[in-house]
Amino acid sequence: MSTTNLDTARRYFQAIEQGATGEALAAFFHPEVKQIEYPNRLVPTGATRDLRALLEGAERGQKVVASQRYEIRHTLEQGDHLAIEVDWSATLKVPVGSLPAGGTMRASFGVFLTFREGRILSQHNYDCFEPF
Repeated sequence: MSTTNLDTARRYFQAIEQGATGEALAAFFHPEVKQIEYPNRLVPTGATRDLRALLEGAERGQKVVASQRYEIRHTLEQGDHLAIEVDWSATLKVPVGSLPAGGTMRASFGVFLTFREGRILSQHNYDCFEPF
């Protein structure tokens, strides 16, 4: 039974929900991965990350987020390209803006993935956070 890129993306989001870091998270990425996060409320100037920066960000996230959930609303797949519309929510460990520790942060994400050899080669995020 072959695994589709959408199957891999679903497993990737599930791994993040379960708090994956280090090698468990790195297994989803091609060694040459590049992630671009376009400007948003949390990252006003945007960011470009390689594998090391992605893994470091996951570690930092563990200090801020107690739990998180990704609900895939829509997908569009063409070859090795996958577009995903996601509703995201997270329970915070620490206050963020007007949200208290224990509060819920919410966002809608547009995530565009390109795969190579069954792993994520590029990820572009358009993250739209609800006011906080």
